[in-house]
Amino acid sequence: MSSTELPSVPPANVLPKVAPVRVEEGERLRTVGLPGVTLSVRSRPPAREGLPPALYVHGLGGSSQNWSALMALLKGVVDGEALDLPGFGDSPPPDDGDYSVTGHARAVIRYLDASGRGPHHLFGNSMGGAIATRVAAVRPDLVRTLTLVSPALPEIRVQRSAVPTGLLAVPGIAPLFTRITREWTVEQRVRGVMALCYGDPGRVTPEGFRNAVEEMERRLRLPYHWDAMARSARGIVNAYTLGGQHGLWRQAERVLAPTLLVYGGRDQLVGFRMAQKAARAFRDARLLTLPDAGHVAMMEYPETVALAFRDLLRDAGQAPEGDATARTAPGDGATAGSARGEVRGVSPDGGPPGGGARADGARPDGAQPDGAGLDGARLDGARPGGADADASADAGTGG
Repeated sequence: MSSTELPSVPPANVLPKVAPVRVEEGERLRTVGLPGVTLSVRSRPPAREGLPPALYVHGLGGSSQNWSALMALLKGVVDGEALDLPGFGDSPPPDDGDYSVTGHARAVIRYLDASGRGPHHLFGNSMGGAIATRVAAVRPDLVRTLTLVSPALPEIRVQRSAVPTGLLAVPGIAPLFTRITREWTVEQRVRGVMALCYGDPGRVTPEGFRNAVEEMERRLRLPYHWDAMARSARGIVNAYTLGGQHGLWRQAERVLAPTLLVYGGRDQLVGFRMAQKAARAFRDARLLTLPDAGHVAMMEYPETVALAFRDLLRDAGQAPEGDATARTAPGDGATAGSARGEVRGVSPDGGPPGGGARADGARPDGAQPDGAGLDGARLDGARPGGADADASADAGTGG
């Protein structure tokens, strides 16, 4: 191993003890042992028995906590679980040290297969979006629908604000960064991450900020934290360079599942300009654009994303019985918050979308704003477009 590479980390059974991971009221946390990986899985009991399963996959530097708000809002339509990818959250590193997009996708597939619950509604954010795309392409039998929030799909012109995250992939950069930032307080680190990932960091509640600081403190005590970050960042960069049938855009074209794409207009890590390209790439796509959102719309505007997902289920004929959430007529938006979005179906040839609809957002802490809950706010305009059928305020919410 060259001197620029990160050192190996000790086995999981000799890792130091750190503070327990935060579990929201009503959530459960369990550990699942699989070949080559041990995964921490967060869940919330569904509103009733018999709901279809869902799995949430976080991004680089994130954890299952990134999905707590959305998972709570969707407990009436899916039986949801959110996993910590190997080396993140409360999951130890993978036995083989493989942090590539394919390696992470393999861990997700192993979990889905082992669960024995059949096809899932699969969610992914950022790196998790790339992972979920690969899973849906290579194992369509495991995926009912696909929801991608700012998916990390290859961009030719990367935003300048995303360059530092990409530099983590360069051997030697992570140790250099840790030396340069040795004097930074945990609070400074959290503010930096929030400034990068949120459209408006000022909307994070004081409690959310305190929780993020606690989580960052916990992570920095893990000896493999920077190793997992650097190697996963390298995995994203490597995935961007793959061509042919293994390229992420080619795999997006192979996805059969009805797909909801969510993009934020203030995203500093995934270019907002990629929204239309993604909507044309996926065969059966709906696009939700949130001009005021950043990189983690499911944390900033969970109610708007939840409404769009319910629309996806209805359009795909998969809405569970008893889900009577209303839809608006085009142009009739709820007035719950400041992130007015648009949901629309997109044809694969880039033609005009279906009827547009505005959807106003929700508070980033997941609380329902006055007078507008899932039963009061409505969405419209999302139609299957394809002619074929083919940082809770968690500190780590990176690419």
